[in-house]
Amino acid sequence: MAKSERWKQRPENSTWGDYGPDDQLGRMNELNAERTKQAVAEVKAGRSFCLSMPLDLPGGNVLNPRRHPPLLRPTVRSDRPNWLYRTEYDQAGLTDVINDDMVLLHLQYSSQWDTLAHVGSLFDADGDGVAEPVFYNGFRGDTDMFGPTDPKEAGSIPGTFVEAKATSAAKKLGVENLAEKCLQGRGVMIDLQAHFGRRKHAVTYDDLMRVMAADGIKVEPGDFVCLRTGFDEVIFEQKGKPTHEAMHNTCTGLDGSDTKLHQWITESKLVALISDNYAVEVHNAPLKPGQCAALPLHQHCLFKTGVNLGEIWRLSELADWLRANNRSRFLMTAPPLNLPGAVGSPANAIATV
Repeated sequence: MAKSERWKQRPENSTWGDYGPDDQLGRMNELNAERTKQAVAEVKAGRSFCLSMPLDLPGGNVLNPRRHPPLLRPTVRSDRPNWLYRTEYDQAGLTDVINDDMVLLHLQYSSQWDTLAHVGSLFDADGDGVAEPVFYNGFRGDTDMFGPTDPKEAGSIPGTFVEAKATSAAKKLGVENLAEKCLQGRGVMIDLQAHFGRRKHAVTYDDLMRVMAADGIKVEPGDFVCLRTGFDEVIFEQKGKPTHEAMHNTCTGLDGSDTKLHQWITESKLVALISDNYAVEVHNAPLKPGQCAALPLHQHCLFKTGVNLGEIWRLSELADWLRANNRSRFLMTAPPLNLPGAVGSPANAIATV
């Protein structure tokens, strides 16, 4: 464990300092050249699967009231919409017709990566008895996370005016670190739907170990672990108009409060937990008395151990193929947008088997 000027004490069961005092990658450090070669060796059939949902799904904002579908607009050219724009407007005799667009995009609306800047915690890193907003490896909310205090400089509701200026940025732990890492490694599929169906159930460590034993699944350091719950199929079935019942009361998720599950995540040295559901863990689970995290698995993974989370991925087609072919491993290629300062990104991932 390397000493850091940013903190005097680290959270229990964390990896702060294990990869250096200024590390911003966390467990992604376990994704090395040898493990990438092992992942490439999993390609046997030469078939690829799209693991990203269309970015306009789930549809609406029933799943999360703060996130909305993307809005496409043309750019402006010579005081005209740059859409079916005739270049003859600029110079007689030209024949080009141009479309050029932009997007207002909530980065964590659909298939997404959570960065280590997405969730921190109130924690006494200085050892002075006062908890302050801190993120993975001791990066600070007050110095490393630039953002507004005026709500007028935050958010975007369809139909309202949004000034075209940037108001926030993660100076540390942003998504550009993942993009530059080039996320390509071995994926391991755990098919929870095959064992639990679509009923809502918080999957404990013991549940997970039984599923892995039954299906002959092994997780090793550097692996991208995918959890198929069937929620992606539920989203497709809603056809862009999801109901509250479908979005909040179906399919499994991990039991984020299970400390044995936390310990397994730490000891396995997996680099990411990915699911087709909303939060990987069961969302809106009952809280423990006293001070606690609303999303304990997020806190353990993003804040303590540096394990990235992938949410609302399209996993069912791949999971069905793997089960039919008695396989669980594949080559994962999953780069985020190289958008400096962002705390999340669409996950335009593919699997090759």
